[in-house]
Amino acid sequence: MLHTVSSGTNAPAFEDYAAVIWPSLYRSAFLLTGNQADAEDIAQQTLLRAYRSWPRIIRADSPDAYVRRMLTNTFLSANRPKKRRLELLTDTPPEHGAAQRPHGPEDRLTLWPHVKSLPPRQRAVIVLRYYEDLSEQEIADILGCSRGNVKSTAHRALKVLRAALDSERTDGRENRHER
Repeated sequence: MLHTVSSGTNAPAFEDYAAVIWPSLYRSAFLLTGNQADAEDIAQQTLLRAYRSWPRIIRADSPDAYVRRMLTNTFLSANRPKKRRLELLTDTPPEHGAAQRPHGPEDRLTLWPHVKSLPPRQRAVIVLRYYEDLSEQEIADILGCSRGNVKSTAHRALKVLRAALDSERTDGRENRHER
């Protein structure tokens, strides 16, 4: 059991904060890693680091932003073993068949495998921008870089995603004509 940190202010105890932030932290970690096991690992590592830094975090202007940055840095960390390869864990096997152009919420499902294949920094920018709905400046603050760097990283990632989707559509049309 974790010990309550009391700073003499109205700051929440770490346990209370962790319970409230966990769903958001886990969701972001899942979007970054692409699977439950790694998302849980990264979210737990982030909470462990946050516990160790709790007195500093509660003094920050935005504890949530501070912890989100910790999560993103944990994901991007160069300290992770280079030989470790993440496996995609799914509940169901992938479906084979002709690709159709979805409309509406299905677009995210079609796009998600391509987002997961992006390099970690590009994936982080895409997740923070389009899934977490953060501004370029907020992303720059989290990643510790300039807004220009965020823009160029997003541009490169979107270019790759567009090419992948165009290729998928072309392959789908060719498969229909072959039948």
